[in-house]
Amino acid sequence: MDSKLKVLETLKQSESPLKSGDIAEKTGLDKKEVDKWIKTLKSEDLISSPKRCFYEAK
Repeated sequence: MDSKLKVLETLKQSESPLKSGDIAEKTGLDKKEVDKWIKTLKSEDLISSPKRCFYEAK
């Protein structure tokens, strides 16, 4: 599974919005890489940010 899908799946499985640091911890990815994928997923309208620095799958 590529990193982008790992980030998206982690958000889908979470019951509450997560910060990028939490996503990095759960996926084992580097935080900078997680931040890059969050930006990509937001631009593709697959995730949203209910409050600043927290993310959830749509």
